Amino acid sequence: MRWALALAGLVLAVGSCTSAAAPPVPDRSQLIRGILASTVQLRSEHEAGVSRAASGVVVATHFASRRMWIATARHFLEPNRPQQLYVRLAGQTTMAPATIAFVSGDRDLAIIETEYADVTPARMKMSTTLGDEILLVSFPWGQRFTVVRGVVSQIEGPMGELPVAGAPRMVSATVSYGSSGGGVFDADTGELVAIVESYRTAKVAIPEMKGRVLEVPVAGETTVIPAPLIGRFLTDSGLSAYVRR
Repeated sequence: MRWALALAGLVLAVGSCTSAAAPPVPDRSQLIRGILASTVQLRSEHEAGVSRAASGVVVATHFASRRMWIATARHFLEPNRPQQLYVRLAGQTTMAPATIAFVSGDRDLAIIETEYADVTPARMKMSTTLGDEILLVSFPWGQRFTVVRGVVSQIEGPMGELPVAGAPRMVSATVSYGSSGGGVFDADTGELVAIVESYRTAKVAIPEMKGRVLEVPVAGETTVIPAPLIGRFLTDSGLSAYVRR
């Protein structure tokens, strides 16, 4: 009987110590505010009057030179012709002029440069696991920002391999036009794991309108550019010293 009581007391003591050592649960509203502090809306105005919309994430800042750099999808800047770029921070109404700083030659990735603002550059997370929860923040159709929950649905790897951990290649969050370049953040830490590259659609026929089809985004097949590639591109572009660690 004494042995049983002693064992029970030991279990309770260990349980109490474990509870005391557990890390605090992060405040969700604070996490969202941190994510939005690095999220921007992008707009391109061409001489012919054509405008395009996209999203981006602040990945590097330099206070002394009053500059900051934003990662987005390269195809937002195509076709390559004279254009004026603008940046707007989440929650603001005014837009600031921007320029193209660097464009990747082999990946759908570009860096936009603009004047420093009250932002917090995203901290990057270099590895994920299948099923990790994510929050995708973007400006669909060039309008208000949205926060969409999803999971990492595919990991990048050589053809024939089936990795379960590593750099993400797809997420399940559904996106639309204007979401290219939007940030994909770890739902627990708020760290940037990728930006949106593209999304696959399925064509759905409309019986009432012959010859017309509706393209619907396919859940689970939003392709992304992972943080390791973004980090490598920033290093190649000479911006590694200005990246948040």
